[in-house]
Amino acid sequence: MRVLISGGGTGGHIFPALSIAGAIRRREPEAEILFVGAEGRMEMERVPAAGYEIVGLPVSGFDRRRLWRNFRVLWRLWRSMRKARKLVRDFRPDIAVGVGGYASGPTLKAAQKAGVATLLQEQNSYPGVTNKMLAAGAGRICVAYPGLERFFPAEKIVMTGNPVRANLLECTLTKAEAKKALGFDPAKPLLLVVGGSLGARTINQAVIDNALDGSVARGGYQLLWQTGKSDGERCAAIAAERKAEDVKATMFISEMDTAYRAADLVVARAGAGTISELELLGLPTILVPSPNVAEDHQRKNAEALSTRGAAVLVADKDASTQLWPEVERLMADPAAREKLSANILKLAEKHSAERIVDEIYKLTDRNEK
Repeated sequence: MRVLISGGGTGGHIFPALSIAGAIRRREPEAEILFVGAEGRMEMERVPAAGYEIVGLPVSGFDRRRLWRNFRVLWRLWRSMRKARKLVRDFRPDIAVGVGGYASGPTLKAAQKAGVATLLQEQNSYPGVTNKMLAAGAGRICVAYPGLERFFPAEKIVMTGNPVRANLLECTLTKAEAKKALGFDPAKPLLLVVGGSLGARTINQAVIDNALDGSVARGGYQLLWQTGKSDGERCAAIAAERKAEDVKATMFISEMDTAYRAADLVVARAGAGTISELELLGLPTILVPSPNVAEDHQRKNAEALSTRGAAVLVADKDASTQLWPEVERLMADPAAREKLSANILKLAEKHSAERIVDEIYKLTDRNEK
């Protein structure tokens, strides 16, 4: 089988794409898989590092604030469409899979025009523009949230959930062992604060304003704080200066499987991939949606959980005043954390990558192996 997988821009698009590719390879080791990304975006490094070939398109996103810059964007889009058509013609895929992001638009549109079967994987509770534009020509649309019939043809929708990094589910450490591996006291609860690889300034500022004065130690818990790269030096300097007890600040957590296993409560952004990970692991969570994303989809993702009692939602604009009171309330209340854990676990969609590959096989009329 020859598979074209397109999309990227963020880890939230790249990790599902790699998970789908891995599930295809497990089922059919000889499958030929080609990724298509956007030049200069993170997929151009992450995909080859995972062992797959990738081709870059010169496509970029529209600038909604400085409209005059979009002449260049349109030129890049035209070049990307030409390159995508040639890719489809030369590679001759049996199916093209789009996971969202700049590159998936030209690639999937070219595949659809060439009569190639296409499958869309929509991570969010509110679809992006690209997937909405491609939906009419898609053979299948795999989603992670209910209610997307408002945006997509109902007969094409299949609830599969979002694929996540396999190593997160394979961690064999106990909670106590994971805390010890990270250098924490196994007997004390651990708060994990993570704003993504680039960080989240409002979350970081809430930590600085509330957690570095000894309140973490006084509250009887510990804090593992991923500051992110963009704000990391400032946060680390402040943490070192204040010599906060039971607090560890780091720009990046390489062993997220261990960190998740150790956590008793998580504070995080509300990206679709992050939420899927938290659901599958059953982690009690406070979500602080980023306001700087297209169509405010992180808030909608978070509301899909908070309205079901599966997470606590704190708006980004309220983080300075409301986040830490919620943290301290939950860290002091194991029963409330257990209730959140039970509710979020109910929303988990398991074996998502394998279920998406099932749909790929149906679309390509291939016998199950």
